[in-house]
Amino acid sequence: MNTTIAGNDEGNLTRSFGGLRVLDFSTTIAGPHCTRMLADMGAEVIKIETTEGETMRNRPPVRNNCSTAFGQLNIGKTSLVLDLKSQEGVEAVRRLIATADVLVENFRPGVMRRLKLDYGSVSDINPKLIYCSISGYGQTGPSAELPAYAPVIHAASGYEMAHLAYQPGRSRPDYCGIYHADVLTGVYAFGAISAALYQRSASGKGQHIDVSMLESMLSLTLGEVQAAQFEVKPPQRPMFGPIETTDGYVMVAIASEKTFKNLMQVIGRPEWVADPRFARYSDRRDNWVSLMEGVEAWSRAISTQACLAALNEYGVPSSAYRTVSEALADPQIAHRGALAEVEDGGGTFKVLNLPFRMSGATVVAGKRVSTLGEHTLSYLKEIGLSEGEIAGFTVSKTARA
Repeated sequence: MNTTIAGNDEGNLTRSFGGLRVLDFSTTIAGPHCTRMLADMGAEVIKIETTEGETMRNRPPVRNNCSTAFGQLNIGKTSLVLDLKSQEGVEAVRRLIATADVLVENFRPGVMRRLKLDYGSVSDINPKLIYCSISGYGQTGPSAELPAYAPVIHAASGYEMAHLAYQPGRSRPDYCGIYHADVLTGVYAFGAISAALYQRSASGKGQHIDVSMLESMLSLTLGEVQAAQFEVKPPQRPMFGPIETTDGYVMVAIASEKTFKNLMQVIGRPEWVADPRFARYSDRRDNWVSLMEGVEAWSRAISTQACLAALNEYGVPSSAYRTVSEALADPQIAHRGALAEVEDGGGTFKVLNLPFRMSGATVVAGKRVSTLGEHTLSYLKEIGLSEGEIAGFTVSKTARA
């Protein structure tokens, strides 16, 4: 039985993970982001929650008790409420595991083992199961059981101090408002699951995947990881940042010799191409502040629109500093079909589709967000519970599901 919520399939294209069943025990962002990607590609994702529902169901914006933040992460999944502290709940999970292709969990290491739902305890039920565990520091080691959220991992990975080194005049790390570690780790988990499914197609065997948020964040510090091994400063690089206009700011990236020469034409300084301060990449790097002061002397006299028009005419990579609302209104976003309109109990809203398109498959968000426990009875029937068992189970274990 497949009760997955259909997406907006295009023509006769198939969905890459159509027919796969995923058990999703994850909460907050990293795990749900991973499983949402699987759902968008056609997998039947069964989100398993407590009677209270996971915490993201209360995150704003909330309309009629429905969170669009939760919807963004969980669109297209079915919802099953179980009490994992009860023997009946655990037994129901074990029956579902026998039917599943993938299981994703992001409990603190040790939780699934205590429930006897860890990979070692369930792999004999389903030897083909791909079991993915997401955690702050990995499943084993001296830090494995430490509590971890994205801002903590940002600090622990060295990312924040590396970022600080590129902020002239700053001595204190920035505040954290956007959780890179969660999204990045979710994407790594998705990639690992995809690889494991491909491997299973040849071997017929499942496996355990252990994804660490700490290591995921470390992957963002390429130059810094190398420099740290040899006790040298990370290599100098141009400090790309805003140039001011009469009504805003523009980002300009000087990524090649051609770009540099074209920019000098734009700002009316063609002689700087041969200037000893800027002629070579290493010269520009050493005199970067002077170079950008010269660029900003030009940009401060014109509007953002005029600045971008001039830069685009010469092929200089650039963008205005936009708000998220402004970015979402970009005609390119509409052209790409990057936003999908979906529905929950509070009405309609838009979510982002995945940022890739496939010529031979449909990749699109589902149409609606399931209510808490909406599919509980269907799944209990599927795993063989009698009417009497279901009646007692739903009253005592799933409350209002």
